[in-house]
Amino acid sequence: MERKEFLKAAGTLGLASLLPFQTTQAAVSALAKAELADGGGCVLIPQETDGPYPLDLSKSAASFRKDVTEGKTGLPLNLTLTIVNVNNNCNPIPNARVDIWHCDKDGYYSGYNNMGYLGTQNNVGKTFCSGIQMTDSNGQVQFTTIYPGWYSGRITHIHFQVFLNSVLKATSQLAFPDSLNNTVYQTPLYAAHGQNSSVTSNSRDMVFSDSSNTQYEIATAIANAATGGYDASLTVGVAAPTTGVINLEPETGGQFILQSNYPNPFSSATTIPFMLTNPSTVMIEVYDMAGRKVIELFRQIMGAGEHTIVLDRQSNGALLAEGNYVYQLTVENANGFFRQCKVLSVMQ
Repeated sequence: MERKEFLKAAGTLGLASLLPFQTTQAAVSALAKAELADGGGCVLIPQETDGPYPLDLSKSAASFRKDVTEGKTGLPLNLTLTIVNVNNNCNPIPNARVDIWHCDKDGYYSGYNNMGYLGTQNNVGKTFCSGIQMTDSNGQVQFTTIYPGWYSGRITHIHFQVFLNSVLKATSQLAFPDSLNNTVYQTPLYAAHGQNSSVTSNSRDMVFSDSSNTQYEIATAIANAATGGYDASLTVGVAAPTTGVINLEPETGGQFILQSNYPNPFSSATTIPFMLTNPSTVMIEVYDMAGRKVIELFRQIMGAGEHTIVLDRQSNGALLAEGNYVYQLTVENANGFFRQCKVLSVMQ
């Protein structure tokens, strides 16, 4: 990870909340100056209803996942959402939680009893086409899903919500170009349901028609020859504070627990304990207070369970002089990409 990526992931001014009391304001100011705004403007995402089938996905660690299809058939859809701060020159917001949910190709939602063209379906307790991801240092989340179908009264759409520090900041919906909907519903997997006869365009939809900013909710979509489906993307502007966003404590999605190193402070060696829920690729890096990576302490695939890594100044930690440092645990597995930081102190 480059220095700029670290600063966005761990935060600039927000790192102050991680630091021991003795840390000087000078160190914090150095971090703040290092993260410069890129300029430009962006648009606040229109707020929309969460619909008749809202889901609280945060109750289950299994909801933190990239692939939300759960075996549902349909044209593959790779969805990328980029979360940016309209109060901070469109800078990306890392460690924001993004929830999505949508119907399957036949217009049925998970979690509810649904009425549709195939009759009534009981999907209570099911979770298909729904999931959570945490934004990376570029403010992005990616989901692997299927192109949604339609149901009476609504145009094709995907629901999403954005949370900062577990506080809901945006509820909205994503639409697709009318021409793409028409093309998809002519393909064999969707032909049985056919074209949307109840709502023929985004401008006639009960949600999107009432907004002068609907263009900011329509995804850009291109065909993906490799999957036979589509790649779709949308930039989501959120009104977040210009200070404090970087205080975000990343949600680990139940994938790991990072405990404080011990002893801390230390002079010769310290132990970093953590627990993995699932087999994962694990990386531990150490940064100085200016956001420069000093050590890549560890990188390896590890199994589920409790683990410890020792940082020893006589060997793998030899570059550490007296002072404060941030150590960052990064975990990547089939459910996504997660990271968290804590502070260690080195003394003579």
